[in-house]
Amino acid sequence: MTRIIVSGCFGRLGADICRAAAEMKIAAGVDAMPGTAEFPVYTSIKNCTEEADAVICALRPTDDAELLATAEYCEKNRVALVFCTTGQSAEVNAAIENAAKQTAVLRSGNMSLGINLLSGLLAKISPLLHESGFDIEITEKHHNQKIDAPSGTAHLLADSINDSLGGKMRRVYDRSTVHAKRDRDEIGIHALRGGTIVGEHTVTFAGHNEIIEFKHIAQSREVFAVGAIQAAKFLQGKPPGLYSMRDVTEG
Repeated sequence: MTRIIVSGCFGRLGADICRAAAEMKIAAGVDAMPGTAEFPVYTSIKNCTEEADAVICALRPTDDAELLATAEYCEKNRVALVFCTTGQSAEVNAAIENAAKQTAVLRSGNMSLGINLLSGLLAKISPLLHESGFDIEITEKHHNQKIDAPSGTAHLLADSINDSLGGKMRRVYDRSTVHAKRDRDEIGIHALRGGTIVGEHTVTFAGHNEIIEFKHIAQSREVFAVGAIQAAKFLQGKPPGLYSMRDVTEG
């Protein structure tokens, strides 16, 4: 049975991961917030003495010190890392990439299997649609407590599209300050925040007299938790390297 440490275990996603981990043993949790659990909980992973096969990180992007400590812990102890946080600093990203030189690390802007299947589909169809004159826009909606914008998922989808087009696309987040026609080689990305929306992403391809839209709606954070658990299973036995959920869905 895979043993996991859930970092951010008392947060929304962390709590969902703990509930979804029936096929795994939760060796420990990490969270500075107060809470109760059926497993040992540490205020920092630096103090954790439990052995584990993987760490699932669901910390907030503002928890820089603990995010860095998590990457360093996995690097030092050769423990697999599933990194679910989005909107983290460049310093944290660099630490994650360093850890991937010593252990298996999966980083994704979205842990949902559906989103990552959509990402793969976009990579296949975007070259044809862009060449045919379709403009590309991404709209994302989330609850009013989300800190980062645009979402990591919006960036994930934009990355998939841009990579399939040779990296030539430019991202535009705000059209209010520029009075000019839309350029063909750009991806418009728009963020909406309100209420309790778990997550909704729409990719619009707007052509001449026709529109094609792809939409993914997360009705519960459980889809992200299930994806994180599957990612932890996927990493077992994998060599050091930086993986993504596309590796899980396509592997």
